[in-house]
Amino acid sequence: MNYNLNTDQKSSTRAAVKKMLQFMASEKKELYLAFFVMMLNAGITMLTPYLIGYTIDHYIQAGQYQGVLHFAGLLLVLYIIWAGTEYLQTKLMGGVGQRMLYSLRNAVFSKLQQLPVAFFNQNKSGDLISRINSDTDKVNQFFSQSLMQFVDSIFTMLGAAIFLISINVKLGGASLAPAVAILLFVQLVSAWVKKKNAASMKSTGDLSAEIQESLQNFKTIITFNRRDYFRRRFDEANEKNYQSAIKAGLANNVFTPVFTLFSNVAQLIVLVYGIYLITQGEFTIGLLISFIAYVQNFYLPLRQLAALWAGFQAAMAAWDRIAVILQLEVPPAITDKVPLSASGDRPLLIFDNVSFQYPDGKKVLHNINFSMEAGKTYALVGPTGGGKTTTASLIARLYDPVEGTVLLNGHDIRNYPEQERTEAIGFILQEPFLFSGTVKDNIIYGNAKLKDSSKEQLLTMLQEAGLEQLLARFDQGLDTPVNAGGEGISLGQKQLLAFIRAVLRQPALLILDEATANIDTVTEQQLQEILERLPEETTRVIIAHRLNTIENADEIFFVNAGSLQMAGSLDNALHLLLEGKRES
Repeated sequence: MNYNLNTDQKSSTRAAVKKMLQFMASEKKELYLAFFVMMLNAGITMLTPYLIGYTIDHYIQAGQYQGVLHFAGLLLVLYIIWAGTEYLQTKLMGGVGQRMLYSLRNAVFSKLQQLPVAFFNQNKSGDLISRINSDTDKVNQFFSQSLMQFVDSIFTMLGAAIFLISINVKLGGASLAPAVAILLFVQLVSAWVKKKNAASMKSTGDLSAEIQESLQNFKTIITFNRRDYFRRRFDEANEKNYQSAIKAGLANNVFTPVFTLFSNVAQLIVLVYGIYLITQGEFTIGLLISFIAYVQNFYLPLRQLAALWAGFQAAMAAWDRIAVILQLEVPPAITDKVPLSASGDRPLLIFDNVSFQYPDGKKVLHNINFSMEAGKTYALVGPTGGGKTTTASLIARLYDPVEGTVLLNGHDIRNYPEQERTEAIGFILQEPFLFSGTVKDNIIYGNAKLKDSSKEQLLTMLQEAGLEQLLARFDQGLDTPVNAGGEGISLGQKQLLAFIRAVLRQPALLILDEATANIDTVTEQQLQEILERLPEETTRVIIAHRLNTIENADEIFFVNAGSLQMAGSLDNALHLLLEGKRES
């Protein structure tokens, strides 16, 4: 299945907003309160210009300054209430936005945990980090900071428009005419703005991925003295990000000057036409002042909407990048629970006409058929790139075949619960990954039976399994610190830790993919002795280039060019391997 996120998937604005609002479903109480406060705030904003105009016409022009003081006190009270509602609105929506961000990031991360290894092979981790951190934050910024301003501006504009038409229909219509041109402009450029923001976010993700890849491989860069290569790759990604950010910035700021222009035109219309109506006796000075204030109350929020609308388009572009993850199909769920205990009348593992290919690549395996009996040792040999690790990955269900079926104890391996499958199949990778913590933390990682074990209990288990001699390779034993990624300990020690971690699980099937490639011969012999102490029913699958590692295997499979065949003896396996290398 293709899990590549670099698609041009876009959602409609209505569908996107509806989906995003689902993450705020639990915030209804706070949202209703925020909307009430916002309407109260808008009502005060609408009332004050009318009170100012009324005061001018009925008290200032008449010289009744006592009434002016009374209305000034009333306006002061309204302004204080307005300030309080503005603060409460900001506080409410700030909390709603942060909780939405928390839920959204949890949803994205939960989806990532459900996706197969193929997804992570097709997408750069730096880009995924950018989607989880940066893109979700853009969505949150709109909902926590801009949404209420957006709605508040709409209410304020609507109220101002009603007052303008109510005071004088002709002057009100003339003052609102420039708004029609603004709406047409918004319709024309919104898609372009969203596109530029999407390009900017993609380049940010690419830059993050480039930095992470370079830092992860910095030792190699130093070894080959290719800082210039690192610098050039970074400069290219940074330049691309810079150019796309400039274009997005220009797009986001295109609304403000246009909105301001039409706002000034509207005020000019009101001033000229209003003075004309006053000379005709159809208008008063107080109403004209109120009218200008209402025009400002209409067009000022409209100018604010220019910036908010650009932010909205950025949020929509960010949402498209998030939604493409949330909408990915998860591999088929469990259809039935099946027993995992091995049966003597059937093989433990069967490949039934299995074929596999990586997305956008050629087939790696073609109609593979073989079986493995419980308690036996099998070896997979073949030239580099022949398909050995891919075969092992299918056994562990790190991948699913594109054709055919992998049967574990007679049942489709996809029908087993993940917990049972991972307990039954151990996999020691060629390049094991360790987590920051201690040796003990890494040994018990993912092992539900050992997660609550004390240090003394764990030491006893290690002695019983014959693993205490391997633990002695670490200066502080179980308390030896391990840095992120296993930095600070040798690759051989990493493989020893991965070996200990796998053996303690006592899996029904243990896969060793070049598990001793970085270990000395003496230690390798110790590991072989430990493997022999595993339960008799444990099946071992060994991938190794050193043929002495597989000389005691019960059966040897030769994997090359998409096919698998029984090699028979070790000498025949060596012959096939040499022939395969000549062909490649």
